[in-house]
Amino acid sequence: MRLRLALAGLLVIAGLALAAAQTPAPKDPELIDIRGYQKLLQQYKGKPLLVNFWATWCEPCRDEYPMIVDLAKQFKAQGVEVVGVDMDDESDMNLVRRFIARMQPPFPNYRQKTGIDLDKFYDGINPQWKGTMPQTIFYGKDGNVIGFFLGSRPRPQFEQAFRATLGGSGTTGGE
Repeated sequence: MRLRLALAGLLVIAGLALAAAQTPAPKDPELIDIRGYQKLLQQYKGKPLLVNFWATWCEPCRDEYPMIVDLAKQFKAQGVEVVGVDMDDESDMNLVRRFIARMQPPFPNYRQKTGIDLDKFYDGINPQWKGTMPQTIFYGKDGNVIGFFLGSRPRPQFEQAFRATLGGSGTTGGE
């Protein structure tokens, strides 16, 4: 009887190990620079788009991100697309992987390419951005910026900004 229980236990453990081995490892966010960002914007042209720049070392980013995940799910049916861009260093990739796995965003995330000139990257994304985190940019269907947030904002302002992307005009405000 003990032998049967021991064998059954080993079979269960082997089955779990096999299942874990067949589960694909989470994919690291694709690297992006300013040219890649411009291509990304072209890819989403014709759709309202929100791009959130975040990092695991940024407490306001970590606080705001679950709300963005929730709003992305809420507004997906209306056509709003969301993209995340992680600004962590290569050395923080384990934190990034865990954060994304825990948050389970329904949208793609990219990561700043290592070794790029960050000042040029910030300026190419938004000339008013000097590295303040988080930063969220809202694009209308025409691909033009309709507003941005430098720093975090409360949920009602985000909801208003999501709705503004659907209209494709107006502004969500800056700073």
